[in-house]
Amino acid sequence: MTRHLPWRLDNRPDAPFPPAETALRDPDGLLALGGDLSPARLLNAYAGGIFPWFSQGQPLLWWSPDPRMVFRTEGVHLSSRFRRSLRASSWMLRADTRFREVIEACAASPRPGQDGTWITRDMIEAYVALHALGFAHSIEVLDGDRLVGGIYGVAIGRMFFGESMFSAASGGSKVALAGLAHRLSSWGWPLIDAQVENDHLLRMGAEHWPRERFLGVVREQVQAAAPPGGWTERFGDVSATSLA
Repeated sequence: MTRHLPWRLDNRPDAPFPPAETALRDPDGLLALGGDLSPARLLNAYAGGIFPWFSQGQPLLWWSPDPRMVFRTEGVHLSSRFRRSLRASSWMLRADTRFREVIEACAASPRPGQDGTWITRDMIEAYVALHALGFAHSIEVLDGDRLVGGIYGVAIGRMFFGESMFSAASGGSKVALAGLAHRLSSWGWPLIDAQVENDHLLRMGAEHWPRERFLGVVREQVQAAAPPGGWTERFGDVSATSLA
């Protein structure tokens, strides 16, 4: 079932979203507008397979596209040529040591075909607040003390919802995504939400899933018990050479 207009959200942070299945077909996945970026609303959205995406000056827009772009955690692909280059790499990966730097680098990274960024100052502060609560995480790729790549997103239960990644050196975002996927797979987490299609993600092994299939996995995984402990300790120090 679909509607002709997006749902206008109640001002209460805990107000429910409409079912993701009722999102518009055109534009694909637009579900609701309004509300805020409070932790309660963001967690409610992600647990229902919904994410915020809007530009400066637009109302707050919420989406659940069909199909959905996802990675199986064991299915992230690095080309043979790139993996060979990693064999001599000195890069190290860590988690949650420089979250704000990662999200601000993502906001500052130019995107082909996009004017500006959807990662507004309000968005940055909202995800920093989620990070402080233990729900938003970053993977940092480091060359010594220099941050050369990273990815951030939201984790609920055993489901990871990717938001954005960046490279400050060639291949930095690829290493961040591959390192995240490797760790999540070892923890028994099956899926990374990649939201919407782009060619870079497809080359790295992303798949199109019907929204119904995606929501089925999400609803199961967000109810799973997340292992205790912070990500910095659980993730540990990972050498980029281990991904070669």
